Amino acid sequence: MDTIAVVLEQPKQLVLSRLDLPLPGDEDVVVDIEWSGISTGTERLLWDGTMPPFPGLGYPLVPGYEAVGRVVEAGAGAASRIGDRVFVPGARCFGDVRSLFGGAASRLVVPFTRVLPLTEDIGEQAVLIALAATAYNALAGGMEKPDLIVGHGVLGRLLARLVLATGGRAPVVWEHNLERAGGACGYAVIDPAEDAHHDYHAIYDVSGDASLLDDLIARLAPGGEVVLAGFYTRPLQFAFPPAFLREARIRVAAEWQPSDLRSVRSLIESGRLSLDGLITHRREAGQAADAYRTAFTDPGCLKMILDWRAC
Repeated sequence: MDTIAVVLEQPKQLVLSRLDLPLPGDEDVVVDIEWSGISTGTERLLWDGTMPPFPGLGYPLVPGYEAVGRVVEAGAGAASRIGDRVFVPGARCFGDVRSLFGGAASRLVVPFTRVLPLTEDIGEQAVLIALAATAYNALAGGMEKPDLIVGHGVLGRLLARLVLATGGRAPVVWEHNLERAGGACGYAVIDPAEDAHHDYHAIYDVSGDASLLDDLIARLAPGGEVVLAGFYTRPLQFAFPPAFLREARIRVAAEWQPSDLRSVRSLIESGRLSLDGLITHRREAGQAADAYRTAFTDPGCLKMILDWRAC
C-alpha cells in the first residue's frame, strides 16, 4: 500500500512523492484523505527553514496536521469505523521520511484512537478543527476570557468566536493589516495605533511577534494577564519594572488535547461555533507547491486547503 504525500525535501523545496505505507494493525484505520489544510504558523516555519529546534524536526518530512477523510479499511479492532468521515491530526506512517506532522497525504494509516469521527455535513471546514482546539485550549487555561486579542488571522478569529460561543463579552481585536481587518462576527477589529486603552485584564496574543511583549504589558490593568498563544521563533523578553508595577501574569498556552477536539466538535455540531468564511483559498493537491507558496506569501489568504479527492 502506498500514498501520495507532500514532501519538504529541504526548505522551500516541496514535491509530491509516492511513499510506501505499512499495512494496518488490529487497532489501525486507513483513511483516504479528502482535504488537508496548510498552517501559516508552524508549517510556514518548516517551509522557510526557520523552525526552532523541535522534536522530530528534519528533512525530508511530510507536514500537515489538519486532514479530513474517510475510513476505507481497518484492523480487526477498528472495523466498526469503516465508512466514517474523520478528522486526522497528523500521522507517522511514512517509514524513513519524517512526519512533522504527517497529515498532507492522499492516504494515511493511523491508530483509530487518534482520529475524531465527524458528521457528514461538516465537509471541508473540518480542517479547521485543530486550530479551533488550539484556541479552545488557550481559553480553558485562562483565569479570564480575553478582552483583547492580538491578530485577526484564522486563529484570532476562532478565538474571538469561541469567546462569544462560550458566553463571554465581545473582545477587541487588533489588526494592522487592512486586508485582514474585515470579517468580524460580533466583535470590533481596530488598528492598535487607534486604541488608547491601558486597562485590559486578559490579552491573548496570536500574532507570533516576539517584539510585542513590552507593548502588551503596558496595556494591562493591574493584575492582568498576557497569554502567548502564537508560535514564536525568537526569544521573548520584557522590561521588568512595568510588569512589576502591574503585577502582570504571563502564560504560555499549551498544545491542544484530544478533549479539546471533542469540545470544539460539540460546539460546531450544536451551531454555537461557526467556521464560515475562514477558508479563502483552495487548490487541487497536484498544485501543492503553488498552494504552499500562496498560503505563506499572499496576505489575503486566510486559509488554504488542498483537495485530495482527485488523487
